[in-house]
Amino acid sequence: MAVIGWIGLGHMGGPMSAHLVATGHEVRGFDLDEAACLVAAERGVRVCESIAETVAGVDAVFTSLPRNEHVREVYAAAGGVWATAPAGALLLDTSTVDMETSRWCHAESAAHDLRFVDAPISGGIAGAMRGTLTFMLGGDPDAVAAAHPLVEPMAAHVFDLGGPTLGIAAKLANNLMLFVSLLGVAEGAALAASLGLDPARFHEVASASSGDSWPLRTWYPAPGVVETSPANRNFDATFSAALAEKDLSFAVAAGEASGLHIPAAELALEQFRRLESEGYAGKDASLVAKYPTADGTIPGFDPSA
Repeated sequence: MAVIGWIGLGHMGGPMSAHLVATGHEVRGFDLDEAACLVAAERGVRVCESIAETVAGVDAVFTSLPRNEHVREVYAAAGGVWATAPAGALLLDTSTVDMETSRWCHAESAAHDLRFVDAPISGGIAGAMRGTLTFMLGGDPDAVAAAHPLVEPMAAHVFDLGGPTLGIAAKLANNLMLFVSLLGVAEGAALAASLGLDPARFHEVASASSGDSWPLRTWYPAPGVVETSPANRNFDATFSAALAEKDLSFAVAAGEASGLHIPAAELALEQFRRLESEGYAGKDASLVAKYPTADGTIPGFDPSA
């Protein structure tokens, strides 16, 4: 069994690290959030007081962090991963970052005699809890091969995408599809309701027809239709509008850098930014379902609650 350092014990990193503990690995963890550390400790993670303590003598380090700047700080700080991890350690970043940050992580890790794999994930909090995430791995072949047995306890699917940054490339392209599809679900659900269709019955039809999609099955924006839908809980976040805006902004930037024309993604990005501007950055991304309605209201959402 391996000795693993885990940095970022939040909604995703916390349950993911617990699966590694359950598999028999020794897991040390670090997070600035005291509550997250307490939960991780209850799950068997040995909580440390610094990054240096977390990564001293480890075989591998996982990072699960919200944004580019957090990843850059954790890796490059004076007491960060590159300065304190043992030579030859395997570094796996499960965060969703932009292409430039991923390239930088690969290059600087190699310069510090450390192996790096971009290892973004899909499946959300529910997948992290159940150990059914999809991992998208990018890196040198030996590093990716070494990553496989470490990520498998957390995963239903593990994909080797090839060389450095191809894991994060897959994640950005996948999330572009997800959020464009979410807008289609929001508009289709609004149309069905406006024409008098029962939401549950229409959901059955769409799920068995060409309108089927992951957001239809998981985030259908009507209370009482899909158990996992945030509409059942006043659109409390399973995947926040702020995170959706971040991920999609990275995807749009990557598309622009490649000379692509992606107006559907740009429209979706505008709607997540609109949610943020209205004070709903912490609400679920599926709250974009309020925009197609005639008056901007939607069943299951009370803005005053």
